[in-house]
Amino acid sequence: MTDSFDVVVVGAGLGGLQMLHQVREAGLTVRVFEAGGGAGGTWYWNRYPGARCDVESLEYSYQFSEELQKDWEWTRRYASQPEILRYVGHVVERFDLDRDIQYDTRVVALTYDEPACRWTVRTEAGEEAVARFVVLATGCLSSVNLPDIPGRETFSGEILHTARWPHEPVELSGRRVGVVGTGSSGVQLIPAIAEEAKELHVFQRTAAYTLPARDQPLDPGLQAAVKADYAGFRARNNAMATAGLSRYPTNPSSVFLVSAAEREAAFEYFWGLGGPLLLRSFGDLMADAAANELVADFIRGKIRQIVQDPDVAELLSPKQPVGCKRVCVGTGYYETFNRPNVHLVDVASAPIEEITPDALRTAAGTHGLDVIVFATGFDAMTGALLGIDIRGRDGLPLKEMWAAGPRTYLGLGVPGFPNLFTMTGPGSPSVLTNMLVAIHQHATWIGDCLKYLADNDISAIEATREAEEAWGLRVNEVAGRTLFSSCDSWYLGANIPGKKRVFMPFVGFPAYARTCAEVAAGGYQGFALTRLGA
Repeated sequence: MTDSFDVVVVGAGLGGLQMLHQVREAGLTVRVFEAGGGAGGTWYWNRYPGARCDVESLEYSYQFSEELQKDWEWTRRYASQPEILRYVGHVVERFDLDRDIQYDTRVVALTYDEPACRWTVRTEAGEEAVARFVVLATGCLSSVNLPDIPGRETFSGEILHTARWPHEPVELSGRRVGVVGTGSSGVQLIPAIAEEAKELHVFQRTAAYTLPARDQPLDPGLQAAVKADYAGFRARNNAMATAGLSRYPTNPSSVFLVSAAEREAAFEYFWGLGGPLLLRSFGDLMADAAANELVADFIRGKIRQIVQDPDVAELLSPKQPVGCKRVCVGTGYYETFNRPNVHLVDVASAPIEEITPDALRTAAGTHGLDVIVFATGFDAMTGALLGIDIRGRDGLPLKEMWAAGPRTYLGLGVPGFPNLFTMTGPGSPSVLTNMLVAIHQHATWIGDCLKYLADNDISAIEATREAEEAWGLRVNEVAGRTLFSSCDSWYLGANIPGKKRVFMPFVGFPAYARTCAEVAAGGYQGFALTRLGA
């Protein structure tokens, strides 16, 4: 017998867990399918040494329960992976979420039956379920990017990926370790491994801008003040382009309206605050290339001050605009390259050619290794969605629909795929915001939508092609006013060979949230609604 539900949610990460809560609040039956052995998504899989959130703890938290907000006590400015996973466990237990989650279950196919207005959900084990609605809470950064390097299968040592780190401790003491990749995960991992490994070889293709986290124990006074006015705190954050850090608003002035001394003083002040705040020192840093180059020069100057070897400092100094690739937040990253056991390998000028049984070989030489760690990130935003065989009306595959790049309306709906919601999907702010805010906004919007459909006897909702086309133009137009698309990044899919270059996220949370609210208030404008029996 095939199980039947009102809603199936794919994924029990932070998005899927809140979506489960919202569906229950709407009075609908629900089942969540999760590939992992536990809840937490990103924080279940990414267990590498040094894994830590780069959004402040008081902001990287759920806001659907006032009691939860006030009861949970964070310990640090930036929570570590173990602390976040404890928080997830607390939420799951507090709201009894486990009873509607099926773990160790990977969804491999979704097929829409138009006459019945039902989706058939098939798992890797061959199980099937039927649901009126499907919410894809598969995560923006969950589909692992593992480079296809010749000889990888011949390596006699251990090969790891930051996003699939073992649950048991990995012994690195006395071993020669190679880390491939210097994005956010690499920046966190490298200092931690350097303290343990005999030798650490860091293989860098493109240097990333890494700002100091200034992590520290969370100030009890700050935590108490936020809890006393969490609603106001959230509202102020929601008015920010990145949906966070309203305590440090962006200076609206141009960098060119101050003297060189005032500019440097402002940069120093925001550098000292830590986190991504340096880009808030002036209002035109992400819109004007010349302004951006000034802050880039400042960061490169900091790298030269910290890194003792001038040649290594030069290799670590990025050339692209600050922010067009994800800005990293780390602790002791540049200082790590002063250690005698750490070696930076430039694979931009001498690419990786092959892996041998005991080494990684580049065009410039061979590096003997016992362990290779890939910190090579993800097929972002679309990888997990396209990893499922999703077929909409008339059997249309999502892969075919998105052959020229992802196309959605509001990052929530896709024409030709009725009753399917792509939570924090391409075309929404997602990865350019505090993800917990993006998740909350989408989960509540979808939950309200499901209730509206039930209350009004509507059997199907589907984004129209006209709305999707207009939204695509708006996403590109807004991005075009910034420097976000000025370099090859995973925002454009440039890290995945053969992936179409399309700027995927929407820039600016407040305008996006207003648009979503207006669409809902207008009876879900831009969506075609089909009433029961029609």
